[in-house]
Amino acid sequence: MKAINGSLKASRLAVAGVAAASAVLVLSAPAFAHVTVQPEGAAAKGGYAVVDFKVPNERDNASTTKLEVSLPTDHPLASVMPQPVPGWTAVVTKSKLDKPLTVHGKQIDEAVTKVTWTANGKGIEPGYFQKFPLSVGQLPEDADQLVFKALQTYSNNEVVRWIETQQKGQQEPDNPAPVLELSAASGDGHGAAAKDASADGSTAPAAKDTTAQADTGGSDTTARVLGIVGIVVGAAGVAYGVLAGRRRTSAS
Repeated sequence: MKAINGSLKASRLAVAGVAAASAVLVLSAPAFAHVTVQPEGAAAKGGYAVVDFKVPNERDNASTTKLEVSLPTDHPLASVMPQPVPGWTAVVTKSKLDKPLTVHGKQIDEAVTKVTWTANGKGIEPGYFQKFPLSVGQLPEDADQLVFKALQTYSNNEVVRWIETQQKGQQEPDNPAPVLELSAASGDGHGAAAKDASADGSTAPAAKDTTAQADTGGSDTTARVLGIVGIVVGAAGVAYGVLAGRRRTSAS
């Protein structure tokens, strides 16, 4: 009877260990599932930059077919040019500015407020991501970051709104908006992207097909670490349960 009770307790401990591991893996999964924006090189204040909007597909039964990115209206950008992405059509939307901008001695009374990419085919299929490059400038000199709100549409008509702003001292929201961190102003005032795309209206070369399996960026590394921790916890629980069962069996 003691042996049976010991085996039951050992089984419960093993199940608890596996459950703990599963919980850690579940918690780590969303760590790399956000729509994000990162510069190619530096995004210096007062300069120009090429930034990539990285869009992962979070669904197992639907493809991402459209991405809408709203540009900040509190710091409007006079120059915004999408780089061609194979399989996608980009549409740039401009709006009148309440306060005209002065760029290179010229006044500009309108700016790009939204860029929409629509898939011509299947779009971003499950298990893949896509990068959407934009040349932007001039970046503001009086801000440390720019917030871009994004809408991600799936082939089943589901829309995920990446529009929540991070509040200081609080946890990251469930659907955070992509945030571009700005670095200190560079000496030439054009930033690292000036060689590729500048304010003279030149267009960057066509992009290579950037659709690929999820990469190994910082967030992916975090997910892997948490996953390994979960596996270790689960294995420890199983081992402890087996040892406990053997001790009780020996004692009987």
